[in-house]
Amino acid sequence: MQSLNEKYGLDKRTVVEFIGPQHLAIVKFVKRRIIVADAERIVAVAEQIHAVDPDMKVSLLCFDNICSKSIAMLAKAGIDVLTGEPEA
Repeated sequence: MQSLNEKYGLDKRTVVEFIGPQHLAIVKFVKRRIIVADAERIVAVAEQIHAVDPDMKVSLLCFDNICSKSIAMLAKAGIDVLTGEPEA
């Protein structure tokens, strides 16, 4: 069976998972703050996913350590930001 990364042509280090039907999350649980440069890469990943499956909803799943400019950039690209703690 093909992995999500292979299906969408993503780097092996990019973590994506289904969080609902037709809803994928890009998972970024990092200790440092997510800045604009990170948000640009997240938007690029979302665009790659939409190139393969235009109806797929994409969100970012992360800690709440994300700058306001990044949140605005992701919102403009139609990417919801979901915050919380990773499940063990």
